[in-house]
Amino acid sequence: MIYTVGDISGAHLNPAVSLGFFAARRFPLRQAIPYIASQCGGALVASGVLRLLFPQNEMLGTTVPAGSAIQSFVLELILTATLMFVILGVSTGAAEKGITAGIVVGAVIGLEAMFAGPICGASMNPARSLGPAVISGHFQHVWIYLLAPVTGACIGVLGCRCVREAGCCSYRGSHPTQDACNSASSTLKANQLSQS
Repeated sequence: MIYTVGDISGAHLNPAVSLGFFAARRFPLRQAIPYIASQCGGALVASGVLRLLFPQNEMLGTTVPAGSAIQSFVLELILTATLMFVILGVSTGAAEKGITAGIVVGAVIGLEAMFAGPICGASMNPARSLGPAVISGHFQHVWIYLLAPVTGACIGVLGCRCVREAGCCSYRGSHPTQDACNSASSTLKANQLSQS
């Protein structure tokens, strides 16, 4: 999906990541709110389709912890912090940069899901957990998967600020097209000044 819609929307499929970009000052709140509404709406529609296709399935992919709630909360927090840290490293503004961004982000999600999925569900995405919980009516553990990823994304932003250059987490445009236009404009101005 990063390669498919990354140049259109920045491939924001996760409300925690969108809020993380907002916390990093790479994404204005006026754009984050419709993104989050779309992400949650998409999750609800997808879960509704699953209900139609598999009415006998009681859980519909609802994320539930295998152990204690606190164990899953802490693990989800760490997983999302790591994911957000990586995404901030391979993004410009609020969009991924370079041909390997999709591979890097996909690999982190895949590895985290492989080792943490059996323990906590490895959601890392509030919309992914909210949709099945609402449609299936299983709300007991949904708070973990709403609160931990958002908190983890903010921790990932703090981690990025600790290791990257000053100003890495500041608003630099929210759309890859805008970033490209700004870059092209700067290059054009530099060429005009050098020719003068």
